[in-house]
Amino acid sequence: MESWNHSFKVEAVHGERFLTRADAKHQVFDWFEVYYHRKRLHSQLGYLSPEAFETKKIAESSVYKIRARSILP
Repeated sequence: MESWNHSFKVEAVHGERFLTRADAKHQVFDWFEVYYHRKRLHSQLGYLSPEAFETKKIAESSVYKIRARSILP
């Protein structure tokens, strides 16, 4: 958890000067939803971004289903 907190502080808010609370909330939301959850590489996902990991899993699942159908009578 401490590593995550450090990443968040350094990548999202360190050195930023926000004029309003709304600006700060917008920056935090963008970091989570646009960068962290979609683009940032995650060690738990084999150093893939969540988008790439999901695409890979969907492709693997589709190939598995096609193979299963071709094997079954």
